[in-house]
Amino acid sequence: MPDQTDKQTFSDQDALDFHQLPTPGKISMAPTKAMATQRDLSLAYSPGVAIPVLAIAEDVDKAYDYTAKGNLVAVISNGTAILGLGNLGHMASKPVMEGKCVLFKRFADVDSFDVEVKTTDSDEFITVVKNIGDTWGGINLEDIKSPECFVIESELQDLLDIPVFHDDQHGTAIISTAGLINACHITGKKLEDIKVVLAGAGAAGLSSIALMKAVGVRAENTVIVDRDGVVYRGRENIDQWKAAHATDTPHRTLAEAMVGADVVLGLSAKGAITKEMVASMAPRPIIFAMANPDPEITPEDVLSVRSDAIIATGRSDYVNQVNNVLGFPYIFRGALDVRARRVNHEMKIACAQALAMLAREDVPDEVAAAYSGRKLKFGPDYIIPTPFDPRLIWYIPPFVAQAAMDTGVARVQITDMDAYRTQLRERVDPSAALMQKIASSVRAAPNKRVVFAEGEESAVIRAAWGFKQADLGTPILLGREDLIRKNAAEAGLDFDALGIEIVNARISDKNLEYTDFLYAKLQRRGYLRRDVQRMINQDRNYFAAAMVARGDAEAMVTGSTRNFNMVLKEVRRVLEVEDRLIGLSILLAKGRTLFVADTSIHELPDAVELAEIAIQAAAAVRRLGRTPRVAFLSYSTFGNPPGDRGEKVREAIRILDQRGVDFEYEGEMPPELALDPGARANYPFMRLSKDANVLVMPAIHSASISTRLVQALGGATVIGPLLVGLEKSVQIVNLNASVSEIITAATFAAYDGVDVSS
Repeated sequence: MPDQTDKQTFSDQDALDFHQLPTPGKISMAPTKAMATQRDLSLAYSPGVAIPVLAIAEDVDKAYDYTAKGNLVAVISNGTAILGLGNLGHMASKPVMEGKCVLFKRFADVDSFDVEVKTTDSDEFITVVKNIGDTWGGINLEDIKSPECFVIESELQDLLDIPVFHDDQHGTAIISTAGLINACHITGKKLEDIKVVLAGAGAAGLSSIALMKAVGVRAENTVIVDRDGVVYRGRENIDQWKAAHATDTPHRTLAEAMVGADVVLGLSAKGAITKEMVASMAPRPIIFAMANPDPEITPEDVLSVRSDAIIATGRSDYVNQVNNVLGFPYIFRGALDVRARRVNHEMKIACAQALAMLAREDVPDEVAAAYSGRKLKFGPDYIIPTPFDPRLIWYIPPFVAQAAMDTGVARVQITDMDAYRTQLRERVDPSAALMQKIASSVRAAPNKRVVFAEGEESAVIRAAWGFKQADLGTPILLGREDLIRKNAAEAGLDFDALGIEIVNARISDKNLEYTDFLYAKLQRRGYLRRDVQRMINQDRNYFAAAMVARGDAEAMVTGSTRNFNMVLKEVRRVLEVEDRLIGLSILLAKGRTLFVADTSIHELPDAVELAEIAIQAAAAVRRLGRTPRVAFLSYSTFGNPPGDRGEKVREAIRILDQRGVDFEYEGEMPPELALDPGARANYPFMRLSKDANVLVMPAIHSASISTRLVQALGGATVIGPLLVGLEKSVQIVNLNASVSEIITAATFAAYDGVDVSS
């Protein structure tokens, strides 16, 4: 397998584990209706299902009303052009197609399933998809080689009455056209006047040049170059799709064509464009080197000869990334919402123009944070929105939907676009962006040193490597250097290239300082100096905590090899509790981000402890950029039925009333009152303005059992418990934690103190 990128933040084993554990693959199906009773089953299947069957038999468009068709896209491939890796077969494409389905859901709340067709024959492929195509509201073709992809897309669009969209072609075309519009805006060049050279006449290249012509670039001002040279009128041995873009030109090579050119689009291969070619271009050249994983020419090489250039690539480690995820989720979102019959040229143009307009608007701080704190502003280094811009979901689809309605391909009309935008804002799962926001804030903050206490463990080494590669801070591995390097080498990780620090506690020159520090804390608690010396020398949790306490690191992560309570006792001998120490778990489910406390510290908290847990949890949630609304959960509802635990909750409420805290709280109540506004209708006196997002449990067993049960049942992700309340930032992972869990814990450890208030 070719080397993918020098910015890869995971090992090969990480990728395999991610796709295999805990459940193979990346997608699953979840019912949208309750299936709890016999009546539910009767409605869902026989005999109730007969009613919508008969309705659809009379009018097939009723399938949009009574089935999931209207929010369902098929991602279909035959595996003949997988991620630039070539023809590896239809089943080899399945991980990619599942990944595309995940992106649809994550960015636009579009349900999708993958279909891998076992044929390389275009006619056979078309027949298969034609016969099953009515199942979906749209079809996304993917990783099908050129020129067959042109035939397949064109014929399927004619045969089917739903949008058929080949993203490898049109996704790149839309994003690059948006970039071109803005690059011309910045340089003062007019689309109708610019000379454009295309290096790489594959599906993406030809679609890009076609769309650019549609927005104003003149055909006579374009030159296309394939591996055999310039595509000129009269050249033999070129297919009909290249011939459609052939021009009368004396040029026969890419170097000749680029002399005086305003724009070069690279969709070919590494090294295809040279410094000399760039130097020969017109003033303020626009260079889109979009080959992956390595561009035709690097931005560094371009800038070494042309300081006036505007540059875009396909990579995330350079500015102006041409990333298809900016397009396809939102094109389909808009198309599905008007039940479009196709994605036409006008809809693609609308998407490109909308992306260009969005890039010219003021950039929210949370988007800028993803660029390590650099303030993003429309200009040469920011001509295309970033993929995690939260505005994309409500900004782009309305333009696509409007174009579909204007051109007559929409089955339904959206009459209130403002209401539609509001609906789109609420559509995407807000919990999905939590970790992205946390990670972005960590990158934007001053670089933090995080100690990975169990540094000899393979999972910890891999986590530290991923943490460093993701630019989340500087990891410090505690352990014997020879063993750490041996385990890193076995995992295929190059530490020297990254500069990850390794510290051996036994021979560290900080040993004496840390011993003195800890002995001063413990000498009146029955510890002899030699006891403390042994703790610092031999137990990495003590050494790591001392590093953090003495300011030699900002944060610490541990726990993968020891019981949580044992680790916590060790850490607390070194670090003080600032206020109330609690465990806060984050539960991510569709449409919700819930914070559950206390999930690790207090076994049977009394009323004062419950009140303080609520205060500490609310403060932590506010630091995470959310407005806390606290619900004290119980088996009883405002005293019914009565009981000792319920009385403790009621007393906690009275304590908060007296303290006059600055957050909403209410209790005691069962979960449905906290999370369902309909259930709260019978209790008009409740003080929660919206659903609760902080759930304070009456005891540790209820907190721990509930979060673990939700995680075991599936459909939600549980992070933590996070440790809140120590004087310094420490996170303790669960025993045998995965690499991803360790990285998440380290990210939260580094995040402590970063302000991302919304």
